[in-house]
Amino acid sequence: MAPLKRIDAPESFQAEFGISRETLDRLTTYAQILTRWQATINLVAPSTLGDIWNRHFADSAQLWRFRPPNARNWLDIGSGAGFPGLVLAIIGAETGATHHILIESDARKAAFLREVARATGITVDILCMRIENSETRAKVKSVDCLTARALAPLPRLLEMSAPYFTSATLGLFLKGKDAAAEVEQAAQAWQFDCELKPSMTDADARIVLLNALKPKREG
Repeated sequence: MAPLKRIDAPESFQAEFGISRETLDRLTTYAQILTRWQATINLVAPSTLGDIWNRHFADSAQLWRFRPPNARNWLDIGSGAGFPGLVLAIIGAETGATHHILIESDARKAAFLREVARATGITVDILCMRIENSETRAKVKSVDCLTARALAPLPRLLEMSAPYFTSATLGLFLKGKDAAAEVEQAAQAWQFDCELKPSMTDADARIVLLNALKPKREG
């Protein structure tokens, strides 16, 4: 495995991901708003606030590299402070060729996401709703890429996200050191094709690439 790259500043982030100056400015604005709102709302672990560009932005942005060709419709569930969904929406705004929906049931966090979207001038749909509700599912049409980070163990995550999967949907999930064990547990109830990729920000973490999801038949 290649050594981890340290993304500790806007300049190193831009060099690693090849983004435009406009996108870099949007992410800088995002970081400023996050720091300001963190004083009143617990958006991220306080210990990670000084490591936004690596721990949160680079961790999220690495998923962009695994997108399928012509992937347009993105859904991020349990978006929280916007990782990875809002970072991917900002990167996608460079071309305007992608459409992003973020689902976050906490009204304060949803308000934060809307403020970042407003301040950065990007177009993104932010739904302050519960993932499991039929009303939420009715607002989401086709999904090419479904993303999540730190939302739930994989068996529960698949249970929540399955209604949004089609035969063409790719799940991109940021998981920790127990990723392989979670895949084994999930395979007891679900059929899927899966690949684990190393994370560029954490030697113990893995990216779960998952598609062809369907429940196993009993018996």
